[in-house]
Amino acid sequence: MTQTEKQEMMIHAPIPGLIGRLAVPTIISMLVTSFYNMADTFFVGRIGTSATAAVGVVFPLMSVIQAIGFFFGHGSGNAMSRKLGAGDSENAEQLASCGFFSAFGCGLLILIFGLMFLEPLGKILGSTETILPYTMEYLRIILLGAPYMTASLVLNNQMRFQGNAFYAMIGITSGSVLNVILDPILIFGFHMGIAGAAAATVFSQLVSFVLLLYGMKRSGCVPLKIRNMKYLPGQIREITGGGLPSLCRQGLASLATVVLNLAAGPFGDAAIAAMTIVNRITFFANASVIGFGQGFQPVCGFNYGAGNVRRVREAFWFCVKTATAVLCILGVAGFVFSGQLIRIFRKDDLEVIRIGTTALRMQCLTLPLIGFTIMNTMLFQTCKWTMPASILSSARQGIFFLPAVLILPLILGLTGIQLSQPVADAASFVMAVLFCRSMMKRLETA
Repeated sequence: MTQTEKQEMMIHAPIPGLIGRLAVPTIISMLVTSFYNMADTFFVGRIGTSATAAVGVVFPLMSVIQAIGFFFGHGSGNAMSRKLGAGDSENAEQLASCGFFSAFGCGLLILIFGLMFLEPLGKILGSTETILPYTMEYLRIILLGAPYMTASLVLNNQMRFQGNAFYAMIGITSGSVLNVILDPILIFGFHMGIAGAAAATVFSQLVSFVLLLYGMKRSGCVPLKIRNMKYLPGQIREITGGGLPSLCRQGLASLATVVLNLAAGPFGDAAIAAMTIVNRITFFANASVIGFGQGFQPVCGFNYGAGNVRRVREAFWFCVKTATAVLCILGVAGFVFSGQLIRIFRKDDLEVIRIGTTALRMQCLTLPLIGFTIMNTMLFQTCKWTMPASILSSARQGIFFLPAVLILPLILGLTGIQLSQPVADAASFVMAVLFCRSMMKRLETA
C-alpha cells in the first residue's frame, strides 16, 4: 500500500472497522508480549522465590530500556503520522532516521555503563543479599541486548504509526513466542538457571529486531538512512514533544518498581515475589488496552494532521467505551480467580499466594478505570499536547503511586503495599476526567 493510499484510508474509512483493523495486530503483539512476561516469571518461579524476585528487581532496568525506545519511537512515530497526514514525506524520513539511530546509540550506552557498575546497579534496583546473586546473573546477560531492544521499539512504533501494524506484529510476536520456547530449554534442559531466562530474552529480542528491519522494508515504510539524521531544532522539538509522555511514563514505571521492591523488602522475599507476579498478571489486562489504543493513535495522528478533528473525537470515544467494557470483564474475572492465577506461578509458597491474592483483588477493583486514563494520554500525546500528556502519563506510577507506596505502608503495613496501585489508579482517573473536559473544548476549537 502506497503512502497516498494509507492517507486515504486513515482519513475516510469508517472508524470502528479502521481502528479494529489497526488494533488487532497491536493487541495480539501486546498480549503475546505480556504472555511471554508471565511465562518468563513462571519458568523462573520453578527455580525459587529469590529467583522470581530477581526478575522483578531487574524489571526497572527493562523499563528504562523501554523508556528510551518509546521516547524515540513514539516521539518520531507521532510526528511522522502528522507529517504524512499533511503530505510532508521529507520531514517524515528525517524523523524516522533520527529516532532509530538515536535509540540504538542510547541502548549502547546503557550496555557499557551497566556492565561497568553491575553490582551497585543490582543493589540500587532493590536486591536483598539473598536476591543479589540471581540479579547479577540475570542482569549481566540482559544488558547485552539493550541496543537492539531500544531500536526494536522504535521500529515497532514507526511501523504502526504508518498503518503497518501487521508487520510490526509479526516481528514482536515471533520474538516473544521464541522466548517462551527457549525458556524451559535453556533454564532446565541446559541447566543454565536464571541465566537461561536472560539468554532466551536477549536472543529472542535479536530475532525480533531482524524481522522488524525486514518488515520495515517489505511494507514500504519510510526508509531509514544515516544521511537523513538531521538534528534540526524542529525535529528535536517534534521527537521530544511526542516522546516525553512515554519517557515520563516508562521512566516512572522503572522508579516505581524500584521503590515498590524497597518498600516490600522488609516484609521478605515473598512480598517482592508476590508483587512481581501481580504486576505481570495486571500487565496482561493493561496490554490489551494499550494495544487497542495503539490502533487509535495512527488514526488520530493522520486526521489531526489533516485538520479533521471530528474524526479524532469520534475515534477517541469509540475507544474509551470499548476499552472500559473489556476491562470490566477482565476485572471481574481477575477478582474471582485471583488465587488460582497466583498459584500458577508459585503453587508451593503459601505466603506468596496469600500476599498476591489480596493485592490482585485490590487492583481488579480499579482496573475498569485505567482505560479512560490511557486513552486520554494517547489522545494528548498524538495531538502534540505535550504537557497534559506528560502529566497524565506520569500519574499512575509517579505522581500518585510513589507517595502512596511510601506513605501507606507506614500506616497499614503490608496492606499499604497492596493498596498503593489501586489508590494511584483511582486518583489518576479523576485527573483524566478533569483534563479531558478541558482538552475536548480545545479540540473543538482546533
